[in-house]
Amino acid sequence: MKSILRNTRTSPTKVNLVAKLVRGKDAREAVTFLKHVPRKGARILAKVIESAIANAENNFKQDKSTLYIKEIIVNDGIMFKRSIMRARGRSTPILKRNAHITVKLDVKEQAAKETAKTTEKKEPAKETSSKKQ
Repeated sequence: MKSILRNTRTSPTKVNLVAKLVRGKDAREAVTFLKHVPRKGARILAKVIESAIANAENNFKQDKSTLYIKEIIVNDGIMFKRSIMRARGRSTPILKRNAHITVKLDVKEQAAKETAKTTEKKEPAKETSSKKQ
């Protein structure tokens, strides 16, 4: 259960600072936490986590209260290379960075065990008859 955002127009180091705050947390708690963090990367990451939750609900029939963030990967995307003119006919490069963000969710073990117990079919008790021969 995952969601991927490619080539978002923000630096991967800035998003990674926010991603460190929510790694391993409950998915719903992470989204509410990120709504109150005053950074651009927090808004972007919250949307990716919400997308991963929606994917888990629709595609894998999971309950959103049982999901936690298993992994958040923030990689470099395509860099836009620009330059600015400087003194004496020189130029200085400007690198406008992009990021790829991948969020992977998983089900908590306790919740998974509880749902597995409720879905198991109980086997009928076998009657043992003691016949005297």
